[in-house]
Amino acid sequence: AATATAAASWPTVLHARDRRTYERELLQSRTRAELLAKTLQRSLLPPALLPPSGMTAAAHYRAASRDEVGGDFYDLFPLSDDCWGFFLGDVCGKGASAAAVTSLTRYTLRAAAVYDENPVAVLQNLDSVLRQEFRDANAQFCTAVFGILSRTDTGFEVSMASGGHPPPLVLRADGTAHYVTMTGGQLIGILRHARFVPATVTLEAGDTLMLYSDGLTEARVGRGRYDDDGALLEFATAHAPATPAAIVDDLRLLLRSFGDGLADDAAVMALGVSPAPDSVESSEG
Repeated sequence: AATATAAASWPTVLHARDRRTYERELLQSRTRAELLAKTLQRSLLPPALLPPSGMTAAAHYRAASRDEVGGDFYDLFPLSDDCWGFFLGDVCGKGASAAAVTSLTRYTLRAAAVYDENPVAVLQNLDSVLRQEFRDANAQFCTAVFGILSRTDTGFEVSMASGGHPPPLVLRADGTAHYVTMTGGQLIGILRHARFVPATVTLEAGDTLMLYSDGLTEARVGRGRYDDDGALLEFATAHAPATPAAIVDDLRLLLRSFGDGLADDAAVMALGVSPAPDSVESSEG
């Protein structure tokens, strides 16, 4: 009887072992996928932002999935002694195909800015490259804001162009905040003769420019999206004035608070003119 019982239980033991082996291999596979995605994602973002003297910068990227590469991207880089380029954008899709488009997009934007600093021309160049590289059923597109920072006597002039991307926000030193008017820009890489919208703002001591992807504004909150009723402008106004490091840290906490409501990756980048010495002293006193 004992022998019969042991024989009967043997398939159950084998099944339990097979299940544990399968679960262990599945966990190892997921861990490898997460590590690969994290490594690839890191390679698509700049190791460091390089702001001009008199300006500071900060950025944050929050992935919606731990094992899938997203398509958000950003950068800040020098073009000459008095001119810097920057961009933040979002490639449609996820995974390896999105990573390939993101890599091409970052390279093209940097190269195009060296050839012609005009922000609209830079986006037109990117649009042409994407439409040539990915045709017909393989069409790939993105949204982006590209800008040029030029030093002035009192701060920086910011010339920008948008291709279908959410408008940046400016947090002023006086505690106000407003959107940069950039409506009407079209998607990059999919439309023939796409229209890109230019805008110019001036940043002075204590002012901060804030860029973000739609993963932030479209995060699910209750039955709607975070920015359905203008919550982002209210958030910016409540936190102005703020240094880039401070506002990005606040945005990091906001993104974390969405939990599972963050359905898409989110990228944020802030560029700010350093406060005047007298205002720094008064704020510390």
